[in-house]
Amino acid sequence: MQRHSTISPLLSLPGAVPAEGPDDGVAAHYGDLFREQRALADGSGLVDLSHRGVVTVTGDDRLSWLHLLLTQHVSDLPAGLATEALILSAHGHIEHALYLVDDGTTVWAHVEPGTQDDLIAYLESMKFFYRVEVADRTADFAVVHLPAGSIAEVPSGTVVREASHGRDLFLPRAELEAFAAAHGPAIGILAYEALRVEAHRPRLGLETDHRTIPHELGWIGTAVHLQKGCYRGQETVARVHNLGKPPRRLVFLHLDGSEVLLPAHGTPLRVAADGDEGRQIGFITTSARHHELGPIALALVKRNVPLDAELLAGNTAAAQEVVVEP
Repeated sequence: MQRHSTISPLLSLPGAVPAEGPDDGVAAHYGDLFREQRALADGSGLVDLSHRGVVTVTGDDRLSWLHLLLTQHVSDLPAGLATEALILSAHGHIEHALYLVDDGTTVWAHVEPGTQDDLIAYLESMKFFYRVEVADRTADFAVVHLPAGSIAEVPSGTVVREASHGRDLFLPRAELEAFAAAHGPAIGILAYEALRVEAHRPRLGLETDHRTIPHELGWIGTAVHLQKGCYRGQETVARVHNLGKPPRRLVFLHLDGSEVLLPAHGTPLRVAADGDEGRQIGFITTSARHHELGPIALALVKRNVPLDAELLAGNTAAAQEVVVEP
């Protein structure tokens, strides 16, 4: 995944510690990770997601055209209704994840940092005779997340994408600092990620690799509509759903709390009974420190790993919970 070059002005707030990796450009935290998590869980504060890409599609054919390209049913998407969708390769592997809303004239989507250029290139290549215009609005708009239960007043005219876990605002970048000052406290990406892991929500580039298919992550139903065809990779989706099982499955892990360091993305997973020389059966995708659950993680494991097997993430003991049924 490409790195994003935008540096958020909220990194100048007191206590801000910069995030690294795919979240470079925003704050990891502002000095108290667990306090920030509790505030977010209680419905207060805001999360700076201004490093994410923002892409718009306008034109009379925007919904019918996107319907042909995305895994989601969007041809009749009502204005203001949030949804999410994927773009797959011809073999059904996940290439892009889009978090969408249509405001009545424009489809707005936010995507993983640095992925918007490749996404736009693909969309441009598929325009043909359709009446659509695709634009990169990342330089003009910042994504800001308000948690479920937030009573923050959204500025008039702001495009809002409302999901079960909160609202994503497409806020003009020039208004970011003033909005944060009025509706803070600002909450770092680590708190947001910890609650994402707790909720088992997958993220492109962390829970996915070059061969991930939607069934492995529980994206069937939420991002993939099974009653539509006409999109690249649809044959794989239908075949696995109707005739087989995905080769891997997403699991939620409770990690041994005595370890000082969390296992990093990509840390090999083994069955504990086989020891640290055992065969690798999966890998950590995201790990986090949760204010109530302690150290937790998401991971991809082989489908046939026993549900009751104790695992080792590197040298860290891990107990699994089912996210995707084997």
